[in-house]
Amino acid sequence: MTLRIGIIGVGTMGSDHAKRLSTRINGATLAGVCDLIPERAQKMADLYGAKVYATGKDLIDSPDIDAVVVATLPHETHEQFVLEAIKQKKYVLSEKPLTTSAAGCRRVVDAEIAGGKRLVQVGFMRRFDQGYQEIKQAIQNKTYGEPLLIHCAHRNEDTPLNYNSDMAIVETAIHEVDVLHWLLGEDYDSVFCFLPKKQTRYTHKGLHDPQIIEMDTKSGVHIDLEVFVCNHMGYDINCRVVCEEGEIALYTPQNTIVKVAESERESIPNDFTVRFKKAYDREMQAFVDGINADQLTGPTSWDGLIACVTCDALFASRDEGGVRKKIELPETPSFFQEQ
Repeated sequence: MTLRIGIIGVGTMGSDHAKRLSTRINGATLAGVCDLIPERAQKMADLYGAKVYATGKDLIDSPDIDAVVVATLPHETHEQFVLEAIKQKKYVLSEKPLTTSAAGCRRVVDAEIAGGKRLVQVGFMRRFDQGYQEIKQAIQNKTYGEPLLIHCAHRNEDTPLNYNSDMAIVETAIHEVDVLHWLLGEDYDSVFCFLPKKQTRYTHKGLHDPQIIEMDTKSGVHIDLEVFVCNHMGYDINCRVVCEEGEIALYTPQNTIVKVAESERESIPNDFTVRFKKAYDREMQAFVDGINADQLTGPTSWDGLIACVTCDALFASRDEGGVRKKIELPETPSFFQEQ
């Protein structure tokens, strides 16, 4: 069976998924697209032979669409489309964040549980990156002893003028919030966020850049994260896990190093679609394979809730002047423990 997948929102991320589904994923095809900009939707439809739908609801409700990918902006719009997909009993891959608040995630979780079947996969694609998977295996096997400290950096080359300080947490740092929770296999105990006095001159109104985040897990692993989204250097992702007997480090991957003019140069990707291309491919293939097996295996809506609870605490810490905040998570429903 070839799954007929529709994409709602075909901007940067959605158009990347459209190409992925049409050229690199087995068992699925791009059957429909929808976007607030009709010309953009038509361009994707013409390019890949898909149907244009007037609204996201029309796409989800169509009998010609088997499953849905939600890649809309602003991210607050994810919730309505995910809930509609659950209502129609269709599998849905929602780009991160699942919603922009813990309350919104809770509504999705409750709807999914009420429906009695797991239908939602959240787009935390770093779990599908080979480097992070190797780190997780080393942690699980205690190859270098127990993890003690993690040092991370999430750097973007630049951001649009409507990008603000909250987005740097709930749309950017949320990747580390999720993947580190997954790597360590344990919950956060407390978090802390503060704004350094000195900022880059390339920031803009509404954005304090960079920001610093600290998180501590229940067992005491300490994490520090630099979020620097207008670094004018490139898309640079770093993660160093310091263990009792060694360090596991993940840096921006590179295929070639150039030596020229008495220097050695290593290029940095300019955006996430380049850096995590293979991870996105694996994520989408896992979504398709999960649907065909009638059992999703990727990040759950509960993972989306955990991430948003943590981000809400980071907002509160930052806005209250850097006060450390405890993470209060509800008990995991048996529905997700059984998945």
